[in-house]
Amino acid sequence: MAEQRRSDRGGAAQHVLVVFPGYHRSWAAWIAQMLERHGYRATQQRWDPPREVPLEDSLGDLLLSTGQVLLVLNDWFFELGPRPAGEWNDVLRGFVAHHADRFAAVNLTNRPLLPATAVLEPASLWALSEDAAEERLLSRLGLDRAPRPRTLPNPVRYPDMRCDIWGEVPRRNPRFTGRDDLLTDIHQRLSDAERGASACTLLGMSGIGKTQLAAEYAHRFSTDYDLVWWVNSDDRNIQRDRFGELAVELGLSIGNEPGERIRAVREALRRGEPYTNWLVIFDGWDDSEGINTLLPQGPGHVLVTSRNRAWTEHTDVLEVPAFLRAESTGYLMRRAPHITEAEADEVAAEFGDVPLPLVQAASWLGESGMEVPEYLRMVRERRLSTVDEPATGEGFPQSSMTSWSILLNRLRRSQPQAIDVLGLCTSFAPGRIPLGLIRAYPQTDLPEELRWMATDLPAWTRALDTLVNYSVLTRETRGPLGAEMGPHQESVHMHRLVHDIVSKLTGEENRAVHRRAVRTLLAEADPGNPVDSRNWPRYAELLPHLEPSGALSSGQPRVQATVLNCLQYCLRSGEYNSGLELAQKIRASWSQMMEPLDRPLLELTAHESYIMRTSGRFREAHELDRRLLERLQAASQRNEMAELSMQSAVAGDLRFLGRYEEAYALQQKVLEGSERLLGPDEVTTLVDRHNLAVGLRLLGRYAAAYELDLETLTRRENVLRARHISTLHSGTAVAHDLRLLGRYRDALARQEPLVRIHVQVLGPLHPQTLAARVQLALCRRREGGHGEAVGAIMADLLDQLARLHGREHYRTLSFIANYGNYLREHGDLSQARDLIDEAEAGYRALLGPAHPVATGMLSNTALVMQVAGDRADALAMSEAALAGLTSTLTADHPWVLGCALNTAAARNFNGRIAEAVELSRETLRRARHTLGHEHPLTLSCQVALAADLRAVHEQEEAGKLEDDALLTLTRTLGAQHPHTISARQRVRPYWDFEAYLG
Repeated sequence: MAEQRRSDRGGAAQHVLVVFPGYHRSWAAWIAQMLERHGYRATQQRWDPPREVPLEDSLGDLLLSTGQVLLVLNDWFFELGPRPAGEWNDVLRGFVAHHADRFAAVNLTNRPLLPATAVLEPASLWALSEDAAEERLLSRLGLDRAPRPRTLPNPVRYPDMRCDIWGEVPRRNPRFTGRDDLLTDIHQRLSDAERGASACTLLGMSGIGKTQLAAEYAHRFSTDYDLVWWVNSDDRNIQRDRFGELAVELGLSIGNEPGERIRAVREALRRGEPYTNWLVIFDGWDDSEGINTLLPQGPGHVLVTSRNRAWTEHTDVLEVPAFLRAESTGYLMRRAPHITEAEADEVAAEFGDVPLPLVQAASWLGESGMEVPEYLRMVRERRLSTVDEPATGEGFPQSSMTSWSILLNRLRRSQPQAIDVLGLCTSFAPGRIPLGLIRAYPQTDLPEELRWMATDLPAWTRALDTLVNYSVLTRETRGPLGAEMGPHQESVHMHRLVHDIVSKLTGEENRAVHRRAVRTLLAEADPGNPVDSRNWPRYAELLPHLEPSGALSSGQPRVQATVLNCLQYCLRSGEYNSGLELAQKIRASWSQMMEPLDRPLLELTAHESYIMRTSGRFREAHELDRRLLERLQAASQRNEMAELSMQSAVAGDLRFLGRYEEAYALQQKVLEGSERLLGPDEVTTLVDRHNLAVGLRLLGRYAAAYELDLETLTRRENVLRARHISTLHSGTAVAHDLRLLGRYRDALARQEPLVRIHVQVLGPLHPQTLAARVQLALCRRREGGHGEAVGAIMADLLDQLARLHGREHYRTLSFIANYGNYLREHGDLSQARDLIDEAEAGYRALLGPAHPVATGMLSNTALVMQVAGDRADALAMSEAALAGLTSTLTADHPWVLGCALNTAAARNFNGRIAEAVELSRETLRRARHTLGHEHPLTLSCQVALAADLRAVHEQEEAGKLEDDALLTLTRTLGAQHPHTISARQRVRPYWDFEAYLG
């Protein structure tokens, strides 16, 4: 019977899926071997289900296998993820209990497990002999012992049996997190290497987790080895002594002389006598001297941890990266259960996912119970050291500061020029450092003690090589991006942790000299034109180094110009958050050393208010601009250009605040002043002309806006270039005007190639490119020939806008409203309602309920209500929108006309026919006057009036209006356009309110 169960390939008991966390790899290997010895098939599956996947789904995936699923448990197993409190108990009581016949478990700990684990009836293998564990395993699975168990090649040792020689391997870290793929990679590299050359170096900076990784490897794969020997290699003498001590363990008859012992140990390991399966780990072997006399060869494996890149010449090298973000957050949440995933993510980002500082952060948060915002505030204010000794019990070195101090002292003695380079690096920001600047601009006025860096290439190369070999820096290679990019081919990377440590250990003696040199170099490297997108990569390089170099507090005009150019780069490239933060820092510094009306502060305010407006902080921007304009106008000495600049800024603020007439009048005055002082083709004048067209568009004067935008586009093409960012912006403005004028095909024909150029010049996710892509989607929707493809495009665009700006940003809200209108039109009423409600609430919060855009959104809400059958509420909402817009705009404004069209329909649907006829007739009259007889909105008003007239039996007039509208729609939009088809089918027309702030 048992033989039949073992050989019956169709039976469920034939196969067992052994599911284990990577931590218990050795137990899983032993369990699988035991099952195979008795004639059963076993598959091992390492398991660490993603936190974002429901636990029930992950467990359900395991049931896709045949046979039983054996979970290898201890208390750590239930911390995988980690998961919210109670999730495991709920799933065990529900899903697992429902499939109890498929799940089984073994328990490797004597610590209590979750109460609901009882459903698994785990068989405890804790502290059992191998035979007893084997018996209990088979019994739990309901499997019979084979009369004569098979002998397998390369048998796996029972995990509770330590290998014959286990030499001072650090205690296993009970909180070791992740790194499963990295450990598997190490094992594969060592196993696949040629005999006698199986050595791998774990390379990385201090604190990255090399020692922990090596220790975990030794424990996790201990069953593969008969000898594991750990050699601390920070000090050469200690290293030699420790390696030589292996001679005693191997029973070699040899004296006490270290050299003789080392030679004997290496020979024994080479021959594989008495052990062929050996592992020797050299931890912290940074000094590459002695490799030829110490590094063993033979049938076993060697693992080295080092910061010295010279190991690439001697062994296989594996770069140890920072934690994956999921590993970082998982560790933090297990160690400090009170913090959320979002908070753990913020802490992990703060420390760059580097294990050592994360251990310190997790220890602090876990022991103190401090909330994350307070902890990060302390860290950032330097009240809490991030590089002190780590918490004990984690298995990390006692002091990373000590190891760095030793290294720096060694460099001071042997390579003092490397210390000079290191000190210079700490006056840059951590991360990528464009050190090539110092040699790219040899004419720079460097301090005497640093001039060798620009003139002595051999010394420069030696210093850099030394720092790179010790993993203080890593050399980055970046090919030339063309002459416009500037000399940034030579750069290095310095991790934030290393930067902090080195800054503390190198002191302040030469800091002022180094900082002055760095900010001088930054000014030399400034391309001088942040408007040109071809210079943005260079500004991106310079930006992080402004603050650490002291550039923000410099009184040198050239450095101040560089600071302002970097700020303008932020606003031009769409880095608004970074720009606002930088502007605030600049203001805090410059306000102490300048008068409010000094030119640099005036330029700062112009850039800062622009970023505020673009970020949706309209009232703050207006207050900032208004105060400065008042100061300029009250000054004893007039600065007319500065006044014009601030008036233009105030006009922009007023547009966003919905004060369109005031904004237009002020912007018109600004343009007249710019043309008088600068001429019609100056860049500033072109900006002012573009902004005046924006004002016209907001006033509903679409034809005038189109003519002005077309003129600006032509001038920009001549003055700038066709692919300049400002020229592209004008191109989108022209397409926008054409669409609002109802010239949908013309708008689409212009916008399609324009978007392609945007993507080529600025990239697909630049804010201006996204705005151009939004305009293209709206053109396609209005043109009517793209069907369901438009919906997919709009859904994708909404995701991208939300990721870039957030869902509460005015640009995202505008598109949410547009997408909601599209979905309502195409039958997805539920999602349409959600989106329209979100946009309406968002605009009300951002702008206030009286703003024209917030008022106009009520019309969109009314349309959703009407389609849903809430006709009375829809009428009330439409009437409120119409009254509100009429009071803030003119009765002839297209927004008011569209709202009136919808209100007339609502009156008709509610039986108020005479009122509907009256409103429809008046709306058509105004639309013809404002937009012309052939505009789609005018024709919709004409079709609507015909419908209302039919309702009061005015058939003759209704027929004439309808026939005329159909002929004009067919001629202007085409017979198959949705507007034409709807009119032909006598579907009541409506008009979406398109939320637009400028």
